[in-house]
Amino acid sequence: MDSRKRPAASSNCGSFVFWSSSFRRQPARVLIVEALPPWWSETCSVLCDALDNFLSLACSLDGPCRIPLLSLYAISRQQECLLPFVQVRGNLARLHSCVEELRSIPGEGCIKGAARGSGLVRQAVLDSLQQFKQYIRHTSAGSQTNNISVEVTVVTSQPGRGIVRQLEMGLKDADLVTLKRLLVVQIYRAGDLGQDTPSPEATCTETEECLMLGTEVDLQQVENSVFAMETVLKAWLQEQGGDREHLHLLLPSPTDSPIPVCVKCDMQERLISPALIPLTPNLGVKTESVRDFLPVIKSQSASQSPPPQRLRVIKVLRADGVCESVLYGLPLVIRPTTYWQLDWDEMETNHNLFHSLCYTLRSRDLFLLLQVEPVQRSTAGGSGVYSHYVLQPSQSLSLLLKPVVSRELLLPCSLPVSTQVPAPDAMETIQGCLSQLDEAFVLNPLSLSTNLYQHLRSRGLLSQPRYPYRLKPAAVHGDQSQPPEAPKPTASRQPRQPQNQDRQLGTNSKVRATVAPMPSSSSHSSSSSSSVGPPPAKASRPALRLLSSSGGR
Repeated sequence: MDSRKRPAASSNCGSFVFWSSSFRRQPARVLIVEALPPWWSETCSVLCDALDNFLSLACSLDGPCRIPLLSLYAISRQQECLLPFVQVRGNLARLHSCVEELRSIPGEGCIKGAARGSGLVRQAVLDSLQQFKQYIRHTSAGSQTNNISVEVTVVTSQPGRGIVRQLEMGLKDADLVTLKRLLVVQIYRAGDLGQDTPSPEATCTETEECLMLGTEVDLQQVENSVFAMETVLKAWLQEQGGDREHLHLLLPSPTDSPIPVCVKCDMQERLISPALIPLTPNLGVKTESVRDFLPVIKSQSASQSPPPQRLRVIKVLRADGVCESVLYGLPLVIRPTTYWQLDWDEMETNHNLFHSLCYTLRSRDLFLLLQVEPVQRSTAGGSGVYSHYVLQPSQSLSLLLKPVVSRELLLPCSLPVSTQVPAPDAMETIQGCLSQLDEAFVLNPLSLSTNLYQHLRSRGLLSQPRYPYRLKPAAVHGDQSQPPEAPKPTASRQPRQPQNQDRQLGTNSKVRATVAPMPSSSSHSSSSSSSVGPPPAKASRPALRLLSSSGGR
């Protein structure tokens, strides 16, 4: 990966990129897996595959730390801590061995899971909280314990609401100061959904009891699939602060008040930036220039041009079925080639094909999904990585190429559609604010200015001297002010004295410093170097007066 991409997620970015400061509040994570028969035989491979995929991604991410600590418990015939609190980044080997140990737990047996599992889950939650307190106490002097809370996730195949009620009752007298959230994830099969739905009266009673006990347990029901479990785990990678607003949206006031209407918002990442994953070749993140997009072959020489990138069309997409949130990076404009080595017939045929492609996509309102296959195999023995792009038509004879996110980098984003009508007073305020803004039918980027030219010009002029060629005399003065390293004979220093003086007096004019050769001074220096005694004090002055008078003209 290009080293220029790495600082994009560091704390040295612009003020708008604030994720590094927010990620400092990420909680530690505890995963409690209920591996009780007979359900474990159906969910073991799904959960372990999802863990393997997720941990491979989380351990390889650059940028701010998203999961500071992770611990894993397994509940089978007994409660067992498979992994005490460890750091996630760069610890893939140990985490992978822990997942393999979890996979090895047998899924057959005759244990009464519902009767014994609830007590073991409660005990695992309490043990994880105690372990976290001990870890913080022993590492409080370190710099990596900024988080003071922990989130516990319980994965079960039993009816989720029953586990929630048992945990609420079992933890009502426990010390839960460091517990930020307790989540129960129920993995259900196709026919199990809806069997555990209580009545509205029971739900209201459970909520009141939860508030009185002070223990809030969330329930999330997911299907028995690898993607569903990956979605649950990838929620750990998102910012979990929640203690401040991320964005203030300022609208003009509908009245004469100078105070604008402020809409406070939170921001959420939709995907993991491929720039945070050190891969070669990378996942299509380098779209800033044509040279970055072209494939790189290590065996080619510097004089050879890189081969053209080959994009294979794998699917036709409806334009209204592409969500803008899954596109990222800088777009590239695609035009028919004008390569000079092609003959006229081939160039004309290619131009007609390109024109037909643009016209067909535009008239049918279609996009194309493209795939880039790796040029070379991975050095680690894998098959390399594949990046994907979306090709969009335009009104002109050109296409627009945009990178599209893949399944591995997609973060969960649950945004339900609101069917309620907004409040009348709020609707009136917003409509009044929007009515004061100018409406444009076309977005013209030429009307947008960022003040970039003036900022770069002022920054560049302040960081450099007004006349850079005056730095050389200043350096000479610095050399003269330093004490000599060792005493030298007088005769060896005498030829350099007139030259230094000539440079100092020539600082008022660049022409005099670079053009005037001063033959008399050089001749005098050669004659003085051959003499035994020191030169006369006024020997070099006639040449200096001549240079000053010529510079005045």
